[in-house]
Amino acid sequence: MPRVLTHAPGLWSAERSALAALGRAGSARRAAGMRVYFKRDETVAFFGVALPDVRRIARGIWAEHRSSWDVVAATAFCDRLIRHPELEAKGVGVLVLARWQPAFPPGLVRRVRGWLRDGHCATWAAVDLVTPALVTPLLSRRPALLKEVAGWTAARSLWVRRAAAVALVPLARRGQALPEAYRVARALLGDPHDLIHKAVGWLLREAGKTDAARLEAFLRRHGPAIPRTTLRYAIERFPPARRQRLLLETREE
Repeated sequence: MPRVLTHAPGLWSAERSALAALGRAGSARRAAGMRVYFKRDETVAFFGVALPDVRRIARGIWAEHRSSWDVVAATAFCDRLIRHPELEAKGVGVLVLARWQPAFPPGLVRRVRGWLRDGHCATWAAVDLVTPALVTPLLSRRPALLKEVAGWTAARSLWVRRAAAVALVPLARRGQALPEAYRVARALLGDPHDLIHKAVGWLLREAGKTDAARLEAFLRRHGPAIPRTTLRYAIERFPPARRQRLLLETREE
């Protein structure tokens, strides 16, 4: 696991610069509009910064420090930013660290799990931001880590469980790691939370893009055990008649 640095060239000033830039680019009106995508009981905060501006700010931080930081320093920067409540601050940290993707060590998977477990990514949006950017690239290059991430389905944390599915979405979309994708989906079918239902449906839908027959066989095999939200997400790409047939044939009797 990358060690956490308390001091690195420009670390504190980079954090301060990123937060100041987000504050300048923020809009209270946009922040209020972003809030509507989350449930009332979800704790989430925003500067109200558009995604292109978040990317621009992250790009500026990277350009300034690319020659003096390594992946350890970039991880330390992300560790600082991800602890701020605003989603855009987390985004800047993740986007900067993602620039060092070729140097990611295997232990970064456990670092991300810690951020998820400890509540630093306690919204669906934060999970869906952090996981594909930091975990999926490692799974692609180091398939041995797939077993570890698949084990996240048994975690107590909702966010760790969601990440187990989300991490596999980009791989499943390319027809990769399909056995693990279906294994994760099967493990999460009994999860009571709707955010897991949606994530599993998303994963299954992407898995079906390269092997629709395998997806349909999975849906028929598990039928009534599949939450209806998951099923609807999973069959979105099927023709209307086929969707209707699967909805009828997998109903609980």
